[in-house]
Order: sequence, then structure tokens, then C-alpha cells
Amino acid sequence: MMLALEMFRSVPRTVAGKAIGSRMPGILSGYAAPLRLMTIAEPKVDRPGWARLKTRLSGICGSDLGMLSGKTSLYFSAVVSLPFVPGHEVVAELLDDCEDLPAGTRVVVDPVLTCAARGVEACAACSTGATNRCERITVGHLAPGLQTGFCKDTGGGWGQQLTAHRSQLHPVPEGFSDEQAILIEPLACAVHTALRAGVTTNDRVLVSGAGSVGLFATLALRHLTGAGEIIVVAKHGHQKELAREFGATEVVAPSEVLRRVRRSTGAFQLEPQYSAPYLLGGVDVAIDAVGSKQSLETALHATRAGGRVVLSGMPAAADLSAAWFRELEVVGTYASAQAEESFRIATELAATDAVQQLAKNVASYPLHRWREALDHAHSAGRLGTVKVAFDPRSTR
Repeated sequence: MMLALEMFRSVPRTVAGKAIGSRMPGILSGYAAPLRLMTIAEPKVDRPGWARLKTRLSGICGSDLGMLSGKTSLYFSAVVSLPFVPGHEVVAELLDDCEDLPAGTRVVVDPVLTCAARGVEACAACSTGATNRCERITVGHLAPGLQTGFCKDTGGGWGQQLTAHRSQLHPVPEGFSDEQAILIEPLACAVHTALRAGVTTNDRVLVSGAGSVGLFATLALRHLTGAGEIIVVAKHGHQKELAREFGATEVVAPSEVLRRVRRSTGAFQLEPQYSAPYLLGGVDVAIDAVGSKQSLETALHATRAGGRVVLSGMPAAADLSAAWFRELEVVGTYASAQAEESFRIATELAATDAVQQLAKNVASYPLHRWREALDHAHSAGRLGTVKVAFDPRSTR
């Protein structure tokens, strides 16, 4: 048996979180959270290539908070299996030998549960390495689940143990702290975002949001593309400093975005009645790294006709008139593709000075203090924290 946080089906709590969670964030770590601390059986998948892992750290990301607050679209209800243990950003220690990896190896987990993990013939996407587009995430010998941390059979990082397939495991280099390693998976997602954005030499890029998603996207854009000017939208003072360290040319407040882009590009700003202003002209590529209605509309309204808007944060509903009128390419970017290469590059980025310094600011909590942890994660931007994580080994 083990201790774990378990998400369960509760219509009243989900409705309450959806209705008032944005106005009263504290309720999302209280009554309205469909989450409970439980003693449950250790997960185990008795199939070749699977092994048990002991969790060392597991991050709390925006999609986790959206799920608990009821903000996540019901579109995803078909690709999860309740009850499940959340936690898809995981650094762990192997408890069993797993093919070429001996027990005791420290690993980070690529959470996507692909055809290889499910024991089925590779679909067209998995065959080409685009495992984040796997078409069989609801079949095979596992319960439905788009990722570890959303599947009742595998467990997740918000528990003392989980189980994973060899195809998901990436060894952590010696010398990396657990706090540094926990950033590798979100960095791998940022690598995919930067490459999928299609940035060409000297393109002007806007990154809407300066949490971990936006900062890592900025870092990846600067290291992997020929982007010229990178303008990052940040709400808080510490985010502005970090964005510059991660490669931003300029950092602006949300209220300053259009004015700054207009000045840089020579665009015209229009003021529609009873609606937000927008530009005729603008940046070549915009990345929404938050997923809120405001951040997405900022990206849409600041991008030139024929430009590209990349959805890096799980998107909320927004007015898509700009996408139609200005013939924008709206591109989704989910998880990481070409996993071996993405995680290799992400590991290199995790070794940079900027990320090493950021890793020193990771805040960790034991499972029994889960309410405090979620409160902290909801207020991370304001409190100056980029990543909050659970340490299931801790009892403090």
C-alpha cells in the first residue's frame, strides 16, 4: 500500500470549482477540489517493458490546476480514466530493472502513453515519432489515459509509487539535482513548441505569458531558432527579470503589448466598439503560453495577417474573429514529439545557467500538505515561484 493524492469523479465539486474558482482560488484546495489523500494499492502493470518507480519529485502544472478547478474542457473526459493519481512531470527512481536500465536508475518520465506503452501495433503517428499524436490512447492493455497522471492503471507522480514503460524513461545525468531534473519534461514540451512555431530568421515573436511555459518557450526559441526580436508579456516583476535571462529582447506588461508591437512593426491599432483593440500588422509569430481567454486574444490581436499563433498553454474559449479575418494559422502544440531528441535537447537546456538558477527556486511539499501546495501553485506568479512540486518521500 502507498500514500497518494487521488482525483475522483464529483459533479458537485467540479461545478463549484468551475463556478467560483476563478474568484476564490482558495476554494480549489478546499471543498471544491475533487482530490483526496488516500492509502491505495501500489500500481503495477504486469507486462514486458514495465517497471515500478519511486517518486522523488512531481510538478504541479497549469493543466493540473485547470483539471482541479473544472476549467478543463469536457473534450478530454474521453481520454482519462477515473479515479487516477495526477502528476505527469516526474523524476523518480527505478525499483525494478527495466530492460537496459538497472534498478536504482534516476529517470524523468515522458508521460504520453503511446502505442508502445499500450502494447499495440504502432499507429501512423507513433511510426513517424510523433508520439504526442498517438491515435490509440484509449485502447490496449491500459485503461484510457492520454498520459501518465491521467490513467487509473499507471499511477502518477502525486503518489509514492507509479509504473511506467521503458519507452517513457529518460535517465537523469549525474550531477543534476532533482529540482533541475523535474524541469526536463516541461523543457521538452518547450522544445516542441519552438520547433512547431515555424520561426524563420529574424522573425518577430511574441510570447504571451512568463510562467514556466512562457519562460521555457523563450529559452527554446532563442537556442533553437533564428528568431530576431522576442517580446515576452509578463505580469510580475520577477517574471520580467527571468524573461530577459531566458532570452527575451523586451518584456512588457499585458496593458502595453499592442502599443509596443505597434511601435516596433509600424502596425495600425483599431478600437472596435465594446471589444478589445487589435492591430492591422504585428508580429510574425505569437505563442500563447497561458491558455486564458485574455492571453490567447492578446496573441491573436498582435499577429500580422498570415502569421502564426501557437497554442502552448491548454486554451480557453476566445473570440476567433481575428483568425478568420486576418487568415492566421492557429497551431496546437501538445507534449513533446520525437521524444529521444526532444528530451536530449531539453536536458542540455536544463544544464544552462538560467535553468540551474531557476531550479533553486522550486518549492516542494509533502503529500499531506497538498492544500498548501495547491494554494502556492495557484499564486505562484504573484509569489515569485516558477515551479511548485510534491515530494512524496517527505514527512515535514
